[in-house]
Amino acid sequence: MIAAAPTTNRLALVTGGTRGIGEAISIALHNEGYRVLASFQRNHEVAQAFSERTGIPVFKFDASDFEATQQSIHTIEADMGPIDILVNNAGITRDGVMHKMSPQNWHDVIETNLSSCFYTCHAVMTGMRERKFGRIVNISSINGLEGQFGQTNYAAAKAGMCGFTKSLAKESARSGITVNAVAPGYVDTEMVRAIAPEVLQKIIEKIPVGRLAKPEDVARCVNFLVADDADFITGTTLSVNGGQSMA
Repeated sequence: MIAAAPTTNRLALVTGGTRGIGEAISIALHNEGYRVLASFQRNHEVAQAFSERTGIPVFKFDASDFEATQQSIHTIEADMGPIDILVNNAGITRDGVMHKMSPQNWHDVIETNLSSCFYTCHAVMTGMRERKFGRIVNISSINGLEGQFGQTNYAAAKAGMCGFTKSLAKESARSGITVNAVAPGYVDTEMVRAIAPEVLQKIIEKIPVGRLAKPEDVARCVNFLVADDADFITGTTLSVNGGQSMA
């Protein structure tokens, strides 16, 4: 059971916030004293178990659907108050080499991983600008910075998130809103643990610190970026990859 944290007036929405990296981010923000809402799209049982274990409320909506996102965020803010912190973590993979990739697999990844950032930010931006405060963190990936075989869709979406972050940061800075990205390397999650052991070992051998990231490594970076006194940090992509990429 996660210890109850003191509440603050800051409400944080974490998309894809009930599993893996998103789960760690939700818990870390909760433990810092923020009011946290974790969204999910598919696995209701996992989301409910997460909520019961942590005390963090969950909300189901499809972040890849513009209208559904607008309506869902309107409902959230009507019930819980304005969203001051937005963490765009929702994401999927549909891997395959490009010349064999279906248009649907391209579209699904771009919509879920990249367009969702536009949809959620579009829904909260007016309120943040009016209140002269906002913290937005987009969870990108090392593969968006370096590319990856069999992931043209995923890499394009994650690279797009970094460009989106820089542009929105420039538009929003004078309104007290910071927009940053975090680009994790390989993280010890269910998805990475499904990689064949011999392949995973080769990946770890290329990481200078000699291990996979823990979800909590990423979560600590998010906590840092959303703090009130992180107001001079915007438009950056913070790499969390154990030295695997130092560009």
